[in-house]
Amino acid sequence: MRNVSIIGVGCTKFGEHWEKSFRQLIAEAGIEAILSAGIEGKDIEALYGGSMASGRFIGQEHIGALIADQLGLNPIPATRVENACASGGTALRSGYMAIKSGEYDMVAIGGVEKMTDVGVEDAAIALGGAGDQETELFHGASFPALYALMARAHMNEFGTTEEQLATVSVKNHHNAMLNPKAQFHREITIENVMNSGYIATPLKLLDCSPITDGAAAVILCESEKAREICENPVEIIASAQASDTLALAGRKSLSEIMATKVAAKNAFEKAKITAKDVDFAEVHDCFTIAEILAIEAIGFCEKGKGGKFTADGNTALNGEIPVNVSGGLKGKGHPVGATGIAQAVEAVLQLRGQAEKRQVKDAKIGLTHNVGGSGATCVLHLLKALEGKK
Repeated sequence: MRNVSIIGVGCTKFGEHWEKSFRQLIAEAGIEAILSAGIEGKDIEALYGGSMASGRFIGQEHIGALIADQLGLNPIPATRVENACASGGTALRSGYMAIKSGEYDMVAIGGVEKMTDVGVEDAAIALGGAGDQETELFHGASFPALYALMARAHMNEFGTTEEQLATVSVKNHHNAMLNPKAQFHREITIENVMNSGYIATPLKLLDCSPITDGAAAVILCESEKAREICENPVEIIASAQASDTLALAGRKSLSEIMATKVAAKNAFEKAKITAKDVDFAEVHDCFTIAEILAIEAIGFCEKGKGGKFTADGNTALNGEIPVNVSGGLKGKGHPVGATGIAQAVEAVLQLRGQAEKRQVKDAKIGLTHNVGGSGATCVLHLLKALEGKK
């Protein structure tokens, strides 16, 4: 089995892009990634594109072919990957496995979503399909409601407070201020979060990630070849994926995400490292409780201690384990199909020392964590920098 590296990255600014179409967004990110890699389109042998709900959002299916067409990559095989909010991370894993198996040497991975072309109600219905439509959405359980149940369970079991949840949002908005491609560029306070109004108790408006347009892309290459053509390749040293029940009612516990726990364990075993070896992490904070559940399941802190661990500053940019230095889904934005790829873009920038004001000091190993739905899917990658051509 061969090793796989990222040699090029691209990402649009995340936000409300009324002036840009779905295809324009993915073309922008894809072209940036190809130019960043210093290659030509003819070098790419296959394409995997992550998009969760393009049919619902813009009436467009057949996304793999659309992306290949927009980037001038025909006639290579192009495949759409859908895995709810983990569509991007799963597309990345699909390309990783295609190269690792020996089928291809170089693959393009994209993720895109155009979410603001429909109203909030229609967007909520589209996103609700990431859960169990029959037993949850049909009965009125929106995604804020599902994560609110998980938050309440964590609070009841471990004493986590709403103020501790709010510190996640405050931190990630602060980090987003340092990211020119983030959706939100304004600081917020715990008081702002606490006064922002309940969406589903105990989650308030500022505990929730926004509706976002955006796209991201990476170019993957077999590692030996990557060293020959790239000055600063970043190797994916482990990729892992796990699943859980689609509906919360089938879970053994509401106070943890088992798929994250399993994926993290498998990834660390493959890479022969532990959570203590990770220098920074981009985790799936679709709601503030989701970040707390993630850092516990990955092993950055003890189960039940995530709220206090965050409130004490351990996940800040200069903390023990910086988490979501890009701004995360909460501050950077969450165009669902693009999120997992954007996490990888941030990891590459950090490991190359190119993250500017949000650069993590001496970053050697990074982690990306992308979740589908309320935790039915988790895709996790570990990455480290390599020495390339001189």
